[in-house]
Amino acid sequence: MNTFPTSRFFPPAETADRDGMVAVGGRLTPPWLLDAYRHGIFPWPFTSDVSLMTWWSPDPRAIIELDGFHASRRLLRTCRSGKFSVTCDVDFPGVIRGCASENGRAGASWLFPAMIQAYTRLFELGHAHSIEVWHNGLLAGGTYGVSLGGLFAAESKFYRVRDASKVALVYLVAHLLARGYRLFDIQQRTPHTARLGAVEIPRQVYLRRLQEAADLPVTFGTHLEY
Repeated sequence: MNTFPTSRFFPPAETADRDGMVAVGGRLTPPWLLDAYRHGIFPWPFTSDVSLMTWWSPDPRAIIELDGFHASRRLLRTCRSGKFSVTCDVDFPGVIRGCASENGRAGASWLFPAMIQAYTRLFELGHAHSIEVWHNGLLAGGTYGVSLGGLFAAESKFYRVRDASKVALVYLVAHLLARGYRLFDIQQRTPHTARLGAVEIPRQVYLRRLQEAADLPVTFGTHLEY
């Protein structure tokens, strides 16, 4: 039986405190970030001071089962209506900036400049990806996340036009299914994500499924499959 691999930078996720905090400090470099996701940990800062970066592994962990995603009939009609066009990895900087500033988040987002820079670097290296939703030629919404083998860890989403972020999720889930992903991590369950099919699983179950998913020879690809 395989044991869970040891992190280069972090204590085991199981050592997190009752709120899910694993560690404080560290660096927002690709090696640190990829090591964190590989071990069920993600950064979520309280402050823009990178030296005080906090790293988390909550218990329970929220996921959306890829075959359990729920899209309403109205949302599916919107996807088919031609109102929006959808792309992937065309405007990652625009998507992450939208996630940091739209929907009342300006000045109140955890996506501080250092976080935006770090995830943009992951994108440049092929480890982060975005789904863009366009309306009348303008970016109307989108979502982004980190890909590691058969894991996709969704980070944030935004909209400027109603339903644009939901449309992004519909296309993302369909793409992940087509590419062979096994684990769609959303970190925390909310009333909104619950309506889309989000469920909570124990951290130990998440870590076991992560180990299986991360070792799969799965890639995000260069074209959106829907």
